[in-house]
Amino acid sequence: MNLFLLLVVVVAAGAVLSVQAAINGRLGESVGVLRSSLLTFAVGALITGLLIVFFQPPQAMSLLQAPKWQLTGALFGVVYMLVMVGAVPRVGTAVATVAVILGQLGMGMLIDNFGWFGNPAIELSPSRLLAMLCLALALLFMYRSSVRRA
Repeated sequence: MNLFLLLVVVVAAGAVLSVQAAINGRLGESVGVLRSSLLTFAVGALITGLLIVFFQPPQAMSLLQAPKWQLTGALFGVVYMLVMVGAVPRVGTAVATVAVILGQLGMGMLIDNFGWFGNPAIELSPSRLLAMLCLALALLFMYRSSVRRA
């Protein structure tokens, strides 16, 4: 897959996450944050299990053989889901999404800069810092405009 097509797919995945956040936020208001999150993870586990059975080629190691620190990544999905289901009804989908992206960008830049978790190191540059500042300003403007309407 070429780089441009990959980026288009990643942007589409981000769009799907915003749709998921909006829908789960409403569901969380109706049935509760934990039940909404449970449904998301149960359906996701079922679909992923089916994909593994029918499409996953054999791997060099199993989940039980993987380094234990790598398994902790699954916990972060729970945190994200609970926070988004609770936040979207209060601040809106766009503000919650931009806030998440700001956090992702900040942590991503740290991971890149220091090469954490075995990733290649990519130096923190002035243009990356400017991108972070622009996104922080976008969050501020979006939040302030939504507060004025409320």
